[in-house]
Amino acid sequence: MRAAHYIGGAFLPDDATTTMFPLVDPVDGTTVGQVPEADRETVDAAVRAARAALEGAWGATGPEERAIALHRIADTIQARFDAFVDAEVSDTGKPRELAATVDIPRAIGNFRAFADLLRARPEHSWSTAVPGWSTGTGQALNYTVRRPLGVVAVVSPWNLPLLLLTWKVAPALAAGNAVIAKPSEETPSTATLLAEAIDAAGLPGGAFNLVHGHGTDAAGAFLTSHPGVDAIAFTGESATGSAIMREAAGHLTPVSFELGGKNPALVFADADLDAAIEGTVRSAFTHSGQICLCTERVYVERSRYEEFVTRIGARARELTDYGPMISAAHRDKVLSYYRLAVEEGATVVAGGGVPHFGDRRDQGFHVEPTVLTGLPQHARTVQEEIFGPVCHIAPFDTEEEAVRLANDSRYGLAATVWTRDLSRAHRVAPRIDAGIVWVNCWNLRDLRTPFGGAKDSGIGREGGTWSLDFFSEPVNICVQV
Repeated sequence: MRAAHYIGGAFLPDDATTTMFPLVDPVDGTTVGQVPEADRETVDAAVRAARAALEGAWGATGPEERAIALHRIADTIQARFDAFVDAEVSDTGKPRELAATVDIPRAIGNFRAFADLLRARPEHSWSTAVPGWSTGTGQALNYTVRRPLGVVAVVSPWNLPLLLLTWKVAPALAAGNAVIAKPSEETPSTATLLAEAIDAAGLPGGAFNLVHGHGTDAAGAFLTSHPGVDAIAFTGESATGSAIMREAAGHLTPVSFELGGKNPALVFADADLDAAIEGTVRSAFTHSGQICLCTERVYVERSRYEEFVTRIGARARELTDYGPMISAAHRDKVLSYYRLAVEEGATVVAGGGVPHFGDRRDQGFHVEPTVLTGLPQHARTVQEEIFGPVCHIAPFDTEEEAVRLANDSRYGLAATVWTRDLSRAHRVAPRIDAGIVWVNCWNLRDLRTPFGGAKDSGIGREGGTWSLDFFSEPVNICVQV
């Protein structure tokens, strides 16, 4: 399919003056399309269109109308389900089953969930006594309403392109904002399909706008530094989040960031080891480790350590149906960490290199699922986010040590605890510096719950009413009775 900008309710045609960049299939490295690069004028046009929508038809819509519109968007995505799956697989190279069971269903669920949350959302009121009036004790009624922030910039990453884009677009639209979305330059296709779905759902022109392009000194920076943007929601690398925050500070623009992770798993001796091993294989290697929630650090109680290492190494070597890194540059980054781990003294239990398939995938960007041991806690491979199919396993002796090791990181996004001891689970989980802690599971999500990270892993919380709170602001109205 052809990626295109969508501004003010219309797709912009390409012409001789449009700068294009290649869209590459990460499975085999071939160029499969061309994508338009938004310049500053294009971003300006998107901001103007969004502002006009707020001052026009979109700004006049009420919560029920917006909820109905979000359900229409969800229905439109559902009707084109296979096209969305095809686009997601083409852009990312991820297994089709993953896109068909997680990415696209979750995108549909995001629109439906936030539409229903909007309908069920209460406001607050207070009856306030006002003594001292000549007629005796008087009364005032205070109540709250919420209004949208305005023009919202949504910048989303390449690993879960549609899922994470809709995770922000849906609540932003539900709250009544006008949105300008900038997907990753690596994965523009499902964002373009989403613009088609929103167009078909009949939202007023400018309520949703889409611009494509790169980040630094390009479309992403033009958008997040724009004085006409009233809020920024971003998912991506911590360093990029810091750069966006510096720009946003100049305009006091509120931000919501979901950033990097170096997520730990704690495996206690009393854990169901079969479940812990399969759960860790899933949490370390799903989407080839290219999920911010993936486990890269595993700490196992010493009495089960050798068995755990042996078995998870064997499972890693058995894996065959996994996708590539998103790009040649990212593949090279992950491989550089594999080499660094060996230089730092790691034992490579499984993987550590580039697989050979004997087909077109050998021209793509695959790396092997990799299990490492033997590194000290301060090693760069243990401390820095790799964002690939790799985990390092180390032993611990006490519960206190396990918690200390888990928290010894600049990141704090997610963690997993494996134990049959319910008391231990309740003791340990709240002490881990992370926004979400799973016990005997991984990536089990309820869209009504708060999601976000601590430390370098983010600012704010998304999900449920937390998203609706960020994308709107309360106004108190006081009426003298």
